[in-house]
Amino acid sequence: MPCRKPKTICLMSNPFRNITGTFDVLPDPQSSGGDAIAGSRAWQELEAVIRRVMHRYGAREIRTPILEPTELIARGVGQLTDIVSKEMFAFERGDTHYVLRPEVTAPVMRAYLQHNLEQLGGVQRLFYIGPCFRAERPQKGRYRQFHQFGAEFIGADDPRADAETVLMAIDIYRELGLTDFTVRINSIGDAASRPRYREALVEFLTPLADQLSDISRQRLESNPMRILDTKSEKERALLLGAPIITDYIDDESRAHYEAVKAHLTAVGVDIEEDPFLVRGLDYYTRTAFEIDSPVLGAQSTLAGGGRYDLLAEDVGSKKPVPAVGFAAGMERLFLALSAAGTTLPEYEAPDIFVVALGDAAAEWTFSAVHDWRSSGIRAVYDLKGRSMKAQMREANRQQAPKVIIVGDAELEAGHVAVKDMESGEQVMVPLDQIKACILD
Repeated sequence: MPCRKPKTICLMSNPFRNITGTFDVLPDPQSSGGDAIAGSRAWQELEAVIRRVMHRYGAREIRTPILEPTELIARGVGQLTDIVSKEMFAFERGDTHYVLRPEVTAPVMRAYLQHNLEQLGGVQRLFYIGPCFRAERPQKGRYRQFHQFGAEFIGADDPRADAETVLMAIDIYRELGLTDFTVRINSIGDAASRPRYREALVEFLTPLADQLSDISRQRLESNPMRILDTKSEKERALLLGAPIITDYIDDESRAHYEAVKAHLTAVGVDIEEDPFLVRGLDYYTRTAFEIDSPVLGAQSTLAGGGRYDLLAEDVGSKKPVPAVGFAAGMERLFLALSAAGTTLPEYEAPDIFVVALGDAAAEWTFSAVHDWRSSGIRAVYDLKGRSMKAQMREANRQQAPKVIIVGDAELEAGHVAVKDMESGEQVMVPLDQIKACILD
């Protein structure tokens, strides 16, 4: 296709573009579908903060495949959830059915059981960072390939574990300079509590069915608790008189819930109890929580999680395994940071740029730069054999603080010119003293 932008030369055509709902992470920030996409340096910094905080909690990284068995996700997440019924990228090869993982908790539990991690003893504190996939309509902050980070504490039924997963997420946001958020929390009881509550909720909502949306009417038959997740203001108004799940939970779940709240309050976390917070996945029991940021607008959730003691049995374990965790979207975190005026480093300049003039200078530069890099110096040079003026422009574009200018004559004389790009000062430095000058 001809290039239509003024003063732009099209050197090649490209009929291929990234798939809708996905984006490329380039070295520099860019725009994709109207959304601002951070450069790779900012992604690396964000991942470094996540890992730093996770390590403080004693969590160790786990990496599971992007491909998982379809049945694992269907049984783990729940057949009636939107993820399984509408949003999975599922396919088959031969007799095997695969899915691009839409979330990571079920795969982590699969890995825990498959590799007998319980034999290591104690609680397995695991964290992950990686891409997930959902076939939903792309919109701001929501993509078909998106990136999640999260943590799973497997093997602990202590309410302190629930509180620690909340604190982990909070500490990551605080480390990044994001402080305007709300922690909402609820208890959805155990497997015996929910049928009692489900019956009471259906009894309350059935006379109001004609005022519900088509989706909510479908959920009234299949998964009525999901109606509590509605974003419709009209439906939220209808729910004001709905029964509250904490009135139906058992005494043990209630005691667990009170302990979680007490632990969070004891370390200064302000919590907001939300009786309609149930989360969207079937594997949750007892604690459910979300962390919201008002800077994100209506779609305000930064992270969510809770306890899922029954997930292990759902995916094949012969006994329940207590577990609790959270997951958070990285794209939404970038949106929140941008809205809050917080920026991450987008570029790391080289320590030195070498302007080489002449064949002998080019050969010397190749060897010298290799030696400097072995000492940890970030050094770059021009690979196109351009003029001195063009090479200096490149050094300025790469924001190099110092530039070495070397020609064949300088090599014969045994010294090079070193220019400070900020002050403009230029000095001659002997060849054997260049490394010390760079590190100075």
